[in-house]
Amino acid sequence: MLTVMNCLLSILLAVGGGLLGSRWIAASYQSAAEGVLSFPERREEQAKKRPLRLAMGLGFLFCFTLLTLHSLHPLRIAFLMVFQYFMLLYTWTDLEQRVIFDKMLIPFVLIGLVSIPLLDRVLTDHLLAAAVGGAVFLALAVLTHGGIGSGDVKLIAALGIWLGSDMLMTVVIAGIVMGGLAALLLLATGKRKKGDYFAYGPYFTISALIFTLL
Repeated sequence: MLTVMNCLLSILLAVGGGLLGSRWIAASYQSAAEGVLSFPERREEQAKKRPLRLAMGLGFLFCFTLLTLHSLHPLRIAFLMVFQYFMLLYTWTDLEQRVIFDKMLIPFVLIGLVSIPLLDRVLTDHLLAAAVGGAVFLALAVLTHGGIGSGDVKLIAALGIWLGSDMLMTVVIAGIVMGGLAALLLLATGKRKKGDYFAYGPYFTISALIFTLL
C-alpha cells in the first residue's frame, strides 16, 4: 500500500512540477535579453516537447527516491526532491539554450541555506565549498577565455551551498570526466569542432543527480 501511495505521489508531483517548470523556463526564455539564448529559433519547438519530457524525468527521480529512500526522515526526502527538481531544470535550459538563469539559481541557493541548519549540516563547510568552488571556476573561466561560462561558475557555487566540500569535489570531478568524454566523442564524430563552445553545466547537474540516487 505504501509503495502504491508513493508512486501516486511521485506522479502527481512530477506532473505539477513538469508543468510549472516548463512554464518557468518558457517565461525565462521570453524575458531573456537578446543574445542570451543560443538557439532562439527553436523555442517554440522545444516548448511543445518540454512539459511531457520534464514530467517524465521528474517522475523517474521522485519515484525512485520515494521507493528506495523512504526510510529517511521526510524532511530530508523533501529537500532531496527539491534539489532534484532544480538540477533537472538547469540541465534542461543548458541543453536547450546553453544558459542557466540567475532567477532560477537564487531560490535554489536560498532553499539550500535554509536546509543547512534543518538537516544538521555544518554551515562553515558549505559556505566554504561555495566560495572556493565559485572562485576556482571563476579563475578557470578567465583562463579559458569563456570556455567555462558564468552560469557554470554560479552553478558550482550554488552546489557548494547544498553539497558541502567533499560531495562538491566528487560531483565536480565526475562532471569533468563525463564532460571530457562527451567532448571527445563529439569531436571524433565531427559534431563539434575544436574551439567550439561546450556546455559543461549539464554534466555537473547530471553528476549531482546520479549521486542523489546512489
